[in-house]
Formats: sequence, C-alpha cells, structure tokens
Amino acid sequence: MTDDHALVFSDDEDDSDNGYNHPEMQGVLSKWTNYIHGWQSRFIVLKDGTLSYYKSEQDTGFGCRGAISIYKATVKPHEFDECRFDVSVNDCVWYLRADNPEEKQQWVEVLEAHKAESGYGSENNLKRHGSAVSLTSNTLSTASTSSFKKGRGLKEKVAEIETFRDILCQQIDTLQQYFDACAETTPSLRGASGELQVADFKGEALTFKATAAGVIATLQHCVELVGQREEVWRRRMEREVEKRRKAEEQARTAASRRLIIHSSPDYEEGPHSALNDEEFYDAVETGLDRLEEEDEFRERLKNKSSMKPLLSKVSQHPLWPEIDRITVEQLHYARLGVGEGGWQLFAEDGEMKMYKREEEVDGLVVDPLKACHVVKGVTGHEMCHYFFSPDYRMDWESTIEQMTVLEKVSEDTLIFLQVHKRIWPASQRDSLFWSHIRKVPDDKDRDSQDIWIVCNHSTDSSEFPANTSKCVRIYLTVCLVCQTLVDPPKDDAKITRDNITCKVTYCSVVNPGGWAPASVLRAVYKREYPKFLKRFTSYVADQCKDKPIMF
Repeated sequence: MTDDHALVFSDDEDDSDNGYNHPEMQGVLSKWTNYIHGWQSRFIVLKDGTLSYYKSEQDTGFGCRGAISIYKATVKPHEFDECRFDVSVNDCVWYLRADNPEEKQQWVEVLEAHKAESGYGSENNLKRHGSAVSLTSNTLSTASTSSFKKGRGLKEKVAEIETFRDILCQQIDTLQQYFDACAETTPSLRGASGELQVADFKGEALTFKATAAGVIATLQHCVELVGQREEVWRRRMEREVEKRRKAEEQARTAASRRLIIHSSPDYEEGPHSALNDEEFYDAVETGLDRLEEEDEFRERLKNKSSMKPLLSKVSQHPLWPEIDRITVEQLHYARLGVGEGGWQLFAEDGEMKMYKREEEVDGLVVDPLKACHVVKGVTGHEMCHYFFSPDYRMDWESTIEQMTVLEKVSEDTLIFLQVHKRIWPASQRDSLFWSHIRKVPDDKDRDSQDIWIVCNHSTDSSEFPANTSKCVRIYLTVCLVCQTLVDPPKDDAKITRDNITCKVTYCSVVNPGGWAPASVLRAVYKREYPKFLKRFTSYVADQCKDKPIMF
C-alpha cells in the first residue's frame, strides 16, 4: 500500500461560490476481483463524482478498468473486517480493503463527504443558474453531462429536459424583450416605410417552444413504449426464472452435489463464512475435479537419470536430532496394527485399505490417517525414492502449484517449501517441511531385510515465516514405509518384477492451519486420500516397469 495518496479539494471558483467543493482522493487499495483471483491491488481514484480504478498508478494514462458514480452510492464498513469497506450502487458492489483501519476510515469519510457536499440530480445544478442568466453552450453542456451521470431512469431524464426547456424559454423571453426595447429606441432599425428591419425573434421563440414541446412529447411517448416493452420482458423473465427454478430442483434431485459460486469475499473460508457445510463441500469438490482435469492434460516430466542409493550424511546438521527421533517414532507408529487405537476403516479398494481416527485441535480437524496397500512389480526402495525425490514430485502430486528446495542438507535430507493450488472457497495453503529417506537397518527378529522409509515433518524458517503472505501454513507429519517381498523364482532363474511385491504403509497427520468446516474436510479426505495413494503407486509402477530393479 502506498503512502503517497492525498486528499485534494477543488478550488474551482464557480463551485466555491456556491458553497460546495469536490473532495478528491487517490491511492492503492485491495479490491476483490473474483473467486479465482481473490484480492488484488488496484489504484483507486475519486474525482468529479466518480470512483474509478486502474491496475496500477502507471496505467492511469491508458484508461480506467471500471468506474461508478458515488452520488447515489452506499458506503458501508464491514462488520468484522476493520480494514474493509463496500461501495455499492444498485447491483454493482465494489469490495475494497485498506492496509489499516485509519486509512479505511479516511476513504469512508471522504466518500461520505463527497456525497453530502456535491448534491444529487439536475435540480441542484440548475439552481446555480438564475432564469435571467444566460447558459453558455459550455455551461449547459457541463450541467447536462453531470446531470446525465447522476440520473438513473428515462423519466428523470425527461424531467431534466423539461427543466432545461423552461430555462431556455425564459432566456428567449428575456432576449425578446431586450430586442423589442432596442427596436423602439433605435430609429436606424426602421426602414423608409417605418417597419422594423430585424429578425422576428418573437416568432422564432414561439417556434422554438413548439419544437421543444414536440421533442418532449416524443420522449414521453418513447418512455411509454419502453415501459410497455419492459412489462413484456418482465413477464417473460418471470416465466424463464420459474422454468430455471424447476430445472434446478430436478438437477438437485438427480445429482446431490452442486457447485454454488458466490462472488463476494464474504463467502471465503473463515469462521464468519456465509457458506454452509454442503455448499463449502460442493465448491471444494468441484475445484478438486478441475485439478484432476488439469493433471490429465499436463505433460509428465521425463527424467532419464539413473537412480542411485542414498546414504545418510546429515548427522552434523542442527536438525539431525529431531529428524532421527521423529523418523524412528514414525517407523514404530507405522508398524503398529490397526486393531487398537480406535481406527475406523473408511475406504477399501482391492488390496488398499484406509483407516482414520477423528481428532480436532483448537477446533481444527487433524484426523490421523493410516493406509495399507500392496503394489506388485516395484521394490520398497523404488517406491520411497519416487516419493522423496523432487525430480518427480510434480508428476504425481497434482495439488502443488510451486515447489522449492530451500536447502539440500544432504543426499538423503531436503527442506521443501511447497505452495498448493487454491481450491475456492478455501484460502491458499503452503507447507514448509524437511524430508528424510533412509533404509531401515536389518532386524534379525524380523523376516524382512529390505525396508525403506521416507518421513516428512513441518519445520520453521526465519526467511519464510508462517502466515505472513497470502498463504495459510499447513503443519504435517507424514511417513511412507515400504517393505520389499520377494517370491523366489523356480530353478534359480533370475528375479524379475513378477517376483517382487511392495507392502506400503502410509501414515499422516495434517493440520490445515486455518478454519474450514469439519464435515467438509472429512468428506474431502475420504474422497482424495484413496485417489492420491492409487495415483502415486500407479505412477511408480509405470515408471519402473521398463527399468532395472533397484533393491
């Protein structure tokens, strides 16, 4: 937000003589654009009774992007947001937001002052000109232009024209009296026969009055025709609205989920959101469908570099104690069964089973999730490699808008900052976490000798603090534990991918970081987690099918 906007009052002599000035103001405010782009910075200008906006101050020479007259506008500060105010004229509403309450109050006061001081309609403008004062073409044009900006209907326009006609008629009468007086007192204006040698101003005045009356009568007739046409269209619209209402009722019966789009920021995520849980879920579900469609047409990145085993070199890093402790905890957590602890099976598809527990922290849903799956043709090392490596993440993770590796701690430990795609009406999210991959040491008490784990856990960064930008920070703990099972081939044949199977255990605890209806989040989890796990495991199987086996 700039600090160079200023409150400027007009010093026009004609305006000051009649007791009112036009307050002017300009500056940068956040303007709600639409449900996709949300709040955007715009250069706002208040001048000559018009509130207009530009994309930036540098664009003011290329024409405004939109403008509304504030003479009949309603300026309303927001009930909960102390920095926001709405300016509305009929059905047109501008949602504006200042950087601080003081700046918001300054804008509101100037807008209200402009409405109070400027007056409305042609009556105030016309009172500035006496009936005996000539309206020059420039003044008349200015007054009529201003009047047409302020008026709202054809009837008001006809009334304004009648007022202007009355003024012109009075001026013509005055001029006629003046010329009659001049003719009586100036002998040179008479010819040899004693008749006046001047134009018949009186006849011209009568003709002008008749012409003006004819124009007004024609305009009144036009108003009547428009009114009749308006009535026909109104009845037709009522019929169309009724048809649409019935069609929507039938659609709701056939499809229980329907997207309801609201253009106002009042329908954004937050405790004061005007969306109910069902509408919130419909909006989120449709947004997720759109992401899937984009993902289907997105070209997959091809990385032909050979995969190499990753060995730990992170023990000297300040985060290492936390990384080691949480990774061991998550491995133990993943190995525990689901028979105890209140796990509920909520999704099942062949070998894949997903369990959850319903938990909330400070009113936010943080339901722990555990998924078990079996994938043929890949090893645990390959599965964890594709889950960990940033080279492939954009291929299988369709919700990411931007991914940055902030720090490469070692070959097996990275720190990621991810910005996730926004799904209206939820706010955009980001996540900052370390990711660590390792092979689990051999355990003589266990049959398997090949287990790999990837553990992701939220961390902090002074360079990228949480919730300081447009994004809400997600806090997460995720682990992927993969165990390779080998079915020995007969007759000492070479092991192929047909002989290997990967047992996958996926655990996650995600804090969304911001308010959203609990029922919506749980419905989204139930829908998206199974799709995510199937998408990821299918991606790995497809990538590995023609490559050498990596144990």
